[in-house]
Amino acid sequence: MQPKDLLAIAEEFGNPLYVYDAATIEQQYNRLTAAFAKVENLRLNYAMKALSNLTILKLLKKCGSGLDTVSMQEVQLGLHAGFTADKIIFTPNGVSFEEIEEVAKLGVQINIDNLSILEHFGTKYPKVPVCIRINPHVMAGGNANISVGHIDSKFGISIYQMPHVLRIVENTGMHINGIHMHTGSDILDIEVFLYAAEILFDTAKQFKQLDFLDFGSGFKVPYKKGDIETNIEELGKKLTKRFLSFEKEYGRSLTLAFEPGKFLVSEAGYFLAKVNVVKQTTSTVFAGIDSGFNHLIRPMLYGSQHTIENISNPKGKERFYTVVGYICETDTFANNRRIPEIKEGDTLCFKNAGAYCFSMASNYNSRFKPAEVLWKDGKGHLITKRETFEDLIKNQIEVAL
Repeated sequence: MQPKDLLAIAEEFGNPLYVYDAATIEQQYNRLTAAFAKVENLRLNYAMKALSNLTILKLLKKCGSGLDTVSMQEVQLGLHAGFTADKIIFTPNGVSFEEIEEVAKLGVQINIDNLSILEHFGTKYPKVPVCIRINPHVMAGGNANISVGHIDSKFGISIYQMPHVLRIVENTGMHINGIHMHTGSDILDIEVFLYAAEILFDTAKQFKQLDFLDFGSGFKVPYKKGDIETNIEELGKKLTKRFLSFEKEYGRSLTLAFEPGKFLVSEAGYFLAKVNVVKQTTSTVFAGIDSGFNHLIRPMLYGSQHTIENISNPKGKERFYTVVGYICETDTFANNRRIPEIKEGDTLCFKNAGAYCFSMASNYNSRFKPAEVLWKDGKGHLITKRETFEDLIKNQIEVAL
Protein backbone atom coordinates (compact mmCIF):
# COMPACT_ATOMS: atom_id res chain seq x y z
CA MET A 1 0.00 0.00 0.00
CA GLN A 2 1.10 3.54 -0.73
CA PRO A 3 1.22 6.37 1.86
CA LYS A 4 -1.42 8.27 -0.14
CA ASP A 5 -3.78 5.31 0.18
CA LEU A 6 -3.24 5.10 3.93
CA LEU A 7 -3.74 8.86 4.34
CA ALA A 8 -6.98 8.66 2.36
CA ILE A 9 -8.19 5.80 4.57
CA ALA A 10 -7.28 7.76 7.72
CA GLU A 11 -9.18 10.75 6.35
CA GLU A 12 -12.23 8.58 5.67
CA PHE A 13 -12.29 6.44 8.80
CA GLY A 14 -10.30 8.49 11.35
CA ASN A 15 -7.43 7.64 13.69
CA PRO A 16 -6.30 5.50 15.41
CA LEU A 17 -6.95 2.79 12.86
CA TYR A 18 -5.83 -0.67 11.78
CA VAL A 19 -5.61 -1.31 8.03
CA TYR A 20 -5.03 -4.71 6.39
CA ASP A 21 -4.02 -5.28 2.78
CA ALA A 22 -5.93 -8.29 1.39
CA ALA A 23 -3.47 -8.77 -1.48
CA THR A 24 -0.54 -9.21 0.92
CA ILE A 25 -2.40 -11.88 2.91
CA GLU A 26 -3.22 -13.75 -0.30
CA GLN A 27 0.40 -13.46 -1.51
CA GLN A 28 1.76 -14.85 1.75
CA TYR A 29 -0.67 -17.76 1.64
CA ASN A 30 0.30 -18.55 -1.94
CA ARG A 31 3.99 -18.23 -1.14
CA LEU A 32 3.70 -20.85 1.59
CA THR A 33 1.71 -23.27 -0.53
CA ALA A 34 4.20 -22.84 -3.39
CA ALA A 35 7.11 -23.68 -1.07
CA PHE A 36 5.48 -27.05 -0.35
CA ALA A 37 3.96 -27.63 -3.78
CA LYS A 38 5.47 -31.13 -4.04
CA VAL A 39 3.57 -32.31 -0.97
CA GLU A 40 0.38 -33.98 -2.16
CA ASN A 41 -1.59 -33.39 1.04
CA LEU A 42 -0.73 -29.97 2.47
CA ARG A 43 -2.93 -28.22 5.00
CA LEU A 44 -2.49 -24.71 6.33
CA ASN A 45 -4.46 -23.97 9.48
CA TYR A 46 -4.43 -20.22 10.07
CA ALA A 47 -3.57 -19.47 13.72
CA MET A 48 -6.47 -17.11 14.23
CA LYS A 49 -5.26 -15.76 17.57
CA ALA A 50 -3.00 -13.52 15.46
CA LEU A 51 -5.98 -11.66 14.01
CA SER A 52 -9.49 -13.01 14.48
CA ASN A 53 -11.65 -10.54 12.54
CA LEU A 54 -14.47 -12.38 10.75
CA THR A 55 -13.73 -10.77 7.38
CA ILE A 56 -10.07 -11.81 7.62
CA LEU A 57 -11.18 -15.35 8.46
CA LYS A 58 -13.46 -15.41 5.41
CA LEU A 59 -10.63 -14.13 3.22
CA LEU A 60 -8.35 -16.95 4.37
CA LYS A 61 -11.13 -19.50 3.96
CA LYS A 62 -11.44 -18.33 0.35
CA CYS A 63 -7.69 -18.96 -0.03
CA GLY A 64 -8.23 -22.56 1.08
CA SER A 65 -7.06 -22.31 4.68
CA GLY A 66 -8.21 -24.28 7.69
CA LEU A 67 -8.10 -22.86 11.24
CA ASP A 68 -5.93 -23.37 14.30
CA THR A 69 -7.91 -22.38 17.40
CA VAL A 70 -7.07 -22.15 21.11
CA SER A 71 -10.43 -21.41 22.72
CA MET A 72 -14.09 -22.36 22.42
CA GLN A 73 -14.79 -18.79 21.37
CA GLU A 74 -12.31 -19.01 18.49
CA VAL A 75 -13.96 -22.25 17.39
CA GLN A 76 -17.34 -20.49 17.43
CA LEU A 77 -15.94 -17.57 15.42
CA GLY A 78 -14.50 -20.00 12.89
CA LEU A 79 -17.81 -21.79 12.48
CA HIS A 80 -19.58 -18.43 12.21
CA ALA A 81 -17.16 -17.42 9.45
CA GLY A 82 -18.16 -20.50 7.46
CA PHE A 83 -15.42 -23.02 8.28
CA THR A 84 -16.71 -26.55 8.68
CA ALA A 85 -15.72 -28.44 11.84
CA ASP A 86 -13.40 -30.77 9.92
CA LYS A 87 -11.32 -27.75 8.84
CA ILE A 88 -10.65 -26.66 12.43
CA ILE A 89 -8.09 -27.95 14.94
CA PHE A 90 -8.37 -27.09 18.64
CA THR A 91 -5.00 -26.70 20.37
CA PRO A 92 -5.72 -25.35 23.86
CA ASN A 93 -3.49 -25.09 26.89
CA GLY A 94 -4.68 -25.16 30.49
CA VAL A 95 -8.39 -25.15 29.62
CA SER A 96 -10.99 -27.18 31.47
CA PHE A 97 -11.87 -30.71 30.44
CA GLU A 98 -15.44 -29.49 29.95
CA GLU A 99 -14.29 -27.02 27.28
CA ILE A 100 -12.44 -29.78 25.42
CA GLU A 101 -15.55 -31.96 25.58
CA GLU A 102 -17.71 -29.13 24.26
CA VAL A 103 -15.40 -28.58 21.28
CA ALA A 104 -15.08 -32.31 20.55
CA LYS A 105 -18.86 -32.63 20.35
CA LEU A 106 -18.80 -30.13 17.48
CA GLY A 107 -16.63 -32.51 15.44
CA VAL A 108 -13.49 -30.36 15.66
CA GLN A 109 -10.06 -32.06 15.70
CA ILE A 110 -8.76 -32.15 19.29
CA ASN A 111 -5.06 -31.62 20.05
CA ILE A 112 -4.05 -32.56 23.63
CA ASP A 113 -0.85 -31.52 25.41
CA ASN A 114 -1.38 -32.88 28.91
CA LEU A 115 -1.03 -36.46 30.21
CA SER A 116 -3.91 -36.28 32.68
CA ILE A 117 -6.29 -34.75 30.11
CA LEU A 118 -5.17 -37.34 27.54
CA GLU A 119 -5.98 -40.21 29.91
CA HIS A 120 -9.30 -38.68 30.97
CA PHE A 121 -10.36 -38.02 27.39
CA GLY A 122 -9.20 -41.42 26.12
CA THR A 123 -11.08 -43.20 28.87
CA LYS A 124 -14.30 -41.32 28.23
CA TYR A 125 -14.10 -40.97 24.43
CA PRO A 126 -11.84 -43.75 23.09
CA LYS A 127 -13.34 -43.58 19.60
CA VAL A 128 -12.78 -39.84 19.08
CA PRO A 129 -9.55 -39.23 17.11
CA VAL A 130 -6.99 -37.19 19.03
CA CYS A 131 -3.79 -35.40 18.07
CA ILE A 132 -0.95 -35.24 20.60
CA ARG A 133 1.14 -32.11 21.03
CA ILE A 134 4.71 -32.95 21.94
CA ASN A 135 7.37 -30.69 23.39
CA PRO A 136 10.60 -31.48 21.49
CA HIS A 137 12.68 -29.40 23.93
CA VAL A 138 14.05 -27.38 21.04
CA MET A 139 13.95 -23.59 20.88
CA ALA A 140 13.82 -22.57 17.24
CA GLY A 141 12.64 -19.04 18.01
CA GLY A 142 14.47 -15.94 19.21
CA ASN A 143 12.54 -14.25 22.04
CA ALA A 144 12.20 -16.47 25.13
CA ASN A 145 8.70 -15.07 25.71
CA ILE A 146 7.45 -16.54 22.44
CA SER A 147 9.54 -19.72 22.30
CA VAL A 148 7.47 -22.61 23.58
CA GLY A 149 9.66 -25.63 22.85
CA HIS A 150 12.08 -25.24 25.77
CA ILE A 151 12.20 -27.72 28.65
CA ASP A 152 10.35 -25.47 31.13
CA SER A 153 7.53 -24.63 28.73
CA LYS A 154 3.94 -25.16 29.85
CA PHE A 155 3.11 -26.31 26.32
CA GLY A 156 3.16 -29.87 25.02
CA ILE A 157 3.93 -33.31 26.44
CA SER A 158 7.64 -33.85 26.90
CA ILE A 159 9.20 -36.35 24.51
CA TYR A 160 10.69 -37.93 27.64
CA GLN A 161 7.16 -38.76 28.76
CA MET A 162 6.38 -40.76 25.62
CA PRO A 163 6.33 -44.10 27.54
CA HIS A 164 3.50 -42.64 29.64
CA VAL A 165 1.64 -41.59 26.48
CA LEU A 166 1.98 -45.07 24.96
CA ARG A 167 0.73 -46.65 28.18
CA ILE A 168 -2.33 -44.37 28.21
CA VAL A 169 -3.08 -45.12 24.54
CA GLU A 170 -2.77 -48.86 25.15
CA ASN A 171 -4.90 -48.82 28.29
CA THR A 172 -7.69 -46.70 26.84
CA GLY A 173 -7.61 -48.02 23.27
CA MET A 174 -7.89 -44.43 22.03
CA HIS A 175 -7.16 -43.44 18.45
CA ILE A 176 -4.21 -41.10 17.90
CA ASN A 177 -4.51 -39.62 14.41
CA GLY A 178 -1.96 -36.81 14.54
CA ILE A 179 1.30 -35.63 16.11
CA HIS A 180 1.94 -31.92 16.61
CA MET A 181 4.80 -29.69 17.71
CA HIS A 182 5.39 -25.96 17.94
CA THR A 183 8.82 -24.65 18.84
CA GLY A 184 7.80 -21.00 19.12
CA SER A 185 7.64 -17.83 17.09
CA ASP A 186 10.39 -16.11 15.09
CA ILE A 187 12.24 -19.17 13.77
CA LEU A 188 15.75 -17.98 12.97
CA ASP A 189 17.55 -21.21 12.12
CA ILE A 190 16.02 -23.63 9.65
CA GLU A 191 18.44 -26.38 10.65
CA VAL A 192 17.24 -26.17 14.25
CA PHE A 193 13.65 -26.45 13.05
CA LEU A 194 14.58 -29.47 10.92
CA TYR A 195 16.27 -31.02 13.95
CA ALA A 196 13.02 -30.63 15.89
CA ALA A 197 11.17 -32.14 12.91
CA GLU A 198 13.29 -35.29 13.24
CA ILE A 199 12.06 -35.63 16.82
CA LEU A 200 8.49 -35.39 15.54
CA PHE A 201 9.20 -38.04 12.89
CA ASP A 202 10.71 -40.37 15.50
CA THR A 203 7.66 -39.88 17.71
CA ALA A 204 5.30 -40.53 14.82
CA LYS A 205 6.85 -43.96 14.20
CA GLN A 206 5.33 -45.14 17.48
CA PHE A 207 1.78 -44.64 16.21
CA LYS A 208 0.48 -46.72 13.32
CA GLN A 209 -2.75 -44.95 12.32
CA LEU A 210 -1.74 -41.34 11.86
CA ASP A 211 -3.46 -39.12 9.33
CA PHE A 212 -1.32 -36.00 9.70
CA LEU A 213 1.83 -34.45 11.12
CA ASP A 214 1.54 -30.83 12.28
CA PHE A 215 4.80 -28.89 12.39
CA GLY A 216 3.35 -25.76 13.96
CA SER A 217 4.70 -22.52 12.56
CA GLY A 218 6.44 -19.49 14.03
CA PHE A 219 7.94 -18.37 10.72
CA LYS A 220 9.73 -15.07 11.22
CA VAL A 221 8.84 -11.99 9.20
CA PRO A 222 11.10 -8.91 8.87
CA TYR A 223 10.16 -6.07 11.21
CA LYS A 224 12.72 -3.56 9.99
CA LYS A 225 14.98 -2.94 7.02
CA GLY A 226 17.60 -5.68 6.73
CA ASP A 227 15.89 -7.80 9.39
CA ILE A 228 16.31 -11.57 9.17
CA GLU A 229 13.33 -13.69 8.14
CA THR A 230 12.60 -17.39 7.85
CA ASN A 231 13.62 -18.62 4.40
CA ILE A 232 10.34 -20.35 3.54
CA GLU A 233 11.56 -21.54 0.15
CA GLU A 234 14.62 -23.25 1.63
CA LEU A 235 12.55 -24.76 4.44
CA GLY A 236 9.99 -25.98 1.91
CA LYS A 237 12.63 -27.68 -0.19
CA LYS A 238 14.38 -29.40 2.71
CA LEU A 239 11.34 -30.38 4.77
CA THR A 240 9.41 -31.60 1.71
CA LYS A 241 12.23 -33.96 0.81
CA ARG A 242 12.39 -35.35 4.34
CA PHE A 243 8.59 -35.58 4.68
CA LEU A 244 8.19 -37.51 1.43
CA SER A 245 10.95 -39.87 2.54
CA PHE A 246 9.25 -40.43 5.90
CA GLU A 247 5.89 -40.98 4.21
CA LYS A 248 7.38 -43.90 2.24
CA GLU A 249 9.00 -45.26 5.38
CA TYR A 250 5.73 -44.97 7.30
CA GLY A 251 3.89 -46.83 4.55
CA ARG A 252 0.87 -44.57 4.54
CA SER A 253 -0.15 -41.30 2.93
CA LEU A 254 0.00 -38.43 5.43
CA THR A 255 -1.05 -34.79 5.51
CA LEU A 256 1.65 -32.21 6.21
CA ALA A 257 0.12 -29.43 8.32
CA PHE A 258 1.27 -26.01 9.49
CA GLU A 259 -0.44 -23.34 11.60
CA PRO A 260 0.85 -20.01 10.27
CA GLY A 261 -0.48 -16.85 11.87
CA LYS A 262 2.05 -14.03 11.88
CA PHE A 263 3.48 -15.16 8.53
CA LEU A 264 0.14 -14.67 6.81
CA VAL A 265 -1.10 -11.40 8.32
CA SER A 266 1.73 -9.48 9.98
CA GLU A 267 3.13 -7.65 6.95
CA ALA A 268 -0.40 -6.98 5.67
CA GLY A 269 -1.18 -4.77 8.67
CA TYR A 270 -0.68 -1.04 9.22
CA PHE A 271 -1.54 0.89 12.36
CA LEU A 272 -2.27 4.59 11.86
CA ALA A 273 -2.22 7.15 14.65
CA LYS A 274 -2.36 10.95 14.77
CA VAL A 275 0.31 12.99 16.54
CA ASN A 276 -1.27 14.88 19.43
CA VAL A 277 1.80 16.68 20.69
CA VAL A 278 5.51 17.16 20.03
CA LYS A 279 7.27 17.74 23.34
CA GLN A 280 10.89 18.81 23.75
CA THR A 281 12.61 18.01 27.05
CA THR A 282 16.21 18.58 28.06
CA SER A 283 17.40 15.52 26.15
CA THR A 284 14.49 14.04 24.19
CA VAL A 285 11.93 15.00 21.59
CA PHE A 286 8.70 13.12 22.27
CA ALA A 287 6.04 12.52 19.64
CA GLY A 288 2.85 11.75 21.57
CA ILE A 289 0.14 10.00 19.58
CA ASP A 290 -3.59 9.39 20.03
CA SER A 291 -3.01 5.78 21.04
CA GLY A 292 -1.06 3.72 23.54
CA PHE A 293 -0.21 0.17 24.54
CA ASN A 294 -3.96 -0.37 24.90
CA HIS A 295 -4.00 -0.56 21.09
CA LEU A 296 -0.50 -1.87 20.30
CA ILE A 297 1.12 -3.64 23.23
CA ARG A 298 3.87 -5.58 21.45
CA PRO A 299 6.68 -2.99 21.87
CA MET A 300 6.09 -2.81 25.63
CA LEU A 301 5.30 -6.50 26.13
CA TYR A 302 7.92 -8.11 23.90
CA GLY A 303 10.33 -5.29 23.12
CA SER A 304 9.36 -5.76 19.49
CA GLN A 305 10.26 -3.13 16.93
CA HIS A 306 7.79 -1.82 14.38
CA THR A 307 9.00 0.46 11.59
CA ILE A 308 7.37 3.87 12.07
CA GLU A 309 6.89 6.23 9.13
CA ASN A 310 5.55 9.76 9.03
CA ILE A 311 3.24 9.35 6.04
CA SER A 312 2.19 13.01 6.32
CA ASN A 313 5.77 14.13 5.63
CA PRO A 314 7.63 11.16 4.12
CA LYS A 315 10.37 13.25 2.53
CA GLY A 316 10.99 15.48 5.53
CA LYS A 317 14.40 15.84 7.16
CA GLU A 318 14.95 13.01 9.63
CA ARG A 319 15.18 13.78 13.32
CA PHE A 320 15.36 11.60 16.41
CA TYR A 321 12.04 11.04 18.16
CA THR A 322 10.81 8.94 21.03
CA VAL A 323 7.27 7.93 20.09
CA VAL A 324 4.94 7.55 23.09
CA GLY A 325 1.25 7.06 23.77
CA TYR A 326 -1.46 8.70 25.83
CA ILE A 327 -1.79 5.98 28.48
CA CYS A 328 -1.13 7.12 32.03
CA GLU A 329 1.87 4.80 32.33
CA THR A 330 5.06 4.38 30.39
CA ASP A 331 3.92 3.32 26.93
CA THR A 332 6.84 3.80 24.60
CA PHE A 333 6.65 2.62 21.00
CA ALA A 334 10.17 3.65 19.99
CA ASN A 335 13.20 5.27 21.61
CA ASN A 336 15.29 7.81 19.71
CA ARG A 337 14.10 6.61 16.32
CA ARG A 338 15.06 8.45 13.12
CA ILE A 339 11.78 9.59 11.54
CA PRO A 340 11.07 12.37 9.00
CA GLU A 341 10.22 15.60 10.83
CA ILE A 342 7.02 15.26 12.83
CA LYS A 343 4.50 18.01 13.47
CA GLU A 344 1.34 17.97 15.55
CA GLY A 345 -1.52 16.63 13.45
CA ASP A 346 0.69 14.35 11.33
CA THR A 347 -0.27 10.71 10.84
CA LEU A 348 2.28 8.05 11.78
CA CYS A 349 2.18 4.58 10.30
CA PHE A 350 3.35 1.51 12.21
CA LYS A 351 4.21 -1.37 9.88
CA ASN A 352 3.85 -5.11 10.53
CA ALA A 353 0.73 -4.46 12.55
CA GLY A 354 -1.35 -7.35 11.31
CA ALA A 355 -0.49 -10.00 13.90
CA TYR A 356 -1.04 -9.87 17.67
CA CYS A 357 -1.88 -6.19 17.56
CA PHE A 358 -5.63 -5.52 17.41
CA SER A 359 -6.25 -8.99 18.85
CA MET A 360 -4.38 -7.97 22.02
CA ALA A 361 -6.01 -4.53 22.31
CA SER A 362 -7.82 -3.52 25.49
CA ASN A 363 -9.90 -0.76 27.03
CA TYR A 364 -7.23 0.22 29.54
CA ASN A 365 -7.71 3.80 30.80
CA SER A 366 -11.29 3.34 29.52
CA ARG A 367 -10.10 4.10 26.01
CA PHE A 368 -12.06 2.85 23.02
CA LYS A 369 -10.64 0.17 20.74
CA PRO A 370 -9.86 1.43 17.23
CA ALA A 371 -11.61 0.60 13.99
CA GLU A 372 -10.34 -1.96 11.44
CA VAL A 373 -10.36 -1.57 7.66
CA LEU A 374 -9.63 -4.08 4.90
CA TRP A 375 -7.97 -2.65 1.78
CA LYS A 376 -9.13 -4.72 -1.18
CA ASP A 377 -9.31 -3.95 -4.89
CA GLY A 378 -8.27 -0.36 -4.34
CA LYS A 379 -10.92 0.41 -1.75
CA GLY A 380 -11.12 0.54 2.03
CA HIS A 381 -13.85 -1.58 3.65
CA LEU A 382 -14.77 -1.01 7.30
CA ILE A 383 -14.65 -4.43 9.03
CA THR A 384 -14.80 -3.34 12.68
CA LYS A 385 -16.48 -0.15 13.88
CA ARG A 386 -14.72 2.16 16.27
CA GLU A 387 -16.01 1.65 19.80
CA THR A 388 -18.25 4.17 21.51
CA PHE A 389 -19.03 5.00 25.12
CA GLU A 390 -22.09 2.76 24.87
CA ASP A 391 -19.82 -0.18 23.94
CA LEU A 392 -17.66 0.57 26.95
CA ILE A 393 -20.51 0.29 29.47
CA LYS A 394 -22.91 -2.13 27.75
CA ASN A 395 -22.01 -5.11 29.96
CA GLN A 396 -21.77 -3.15 33.18
CA ILE A 397 -24.63 -3.26 35.67
CA GLU A 398 -25.17 -0.15 37.74
CA VAL A 399 -26.30 -1.12 41.21
CA ALA A 400 -28.25 1.34 43.32
CA LEU A 401 -26.21 2.07 46.45
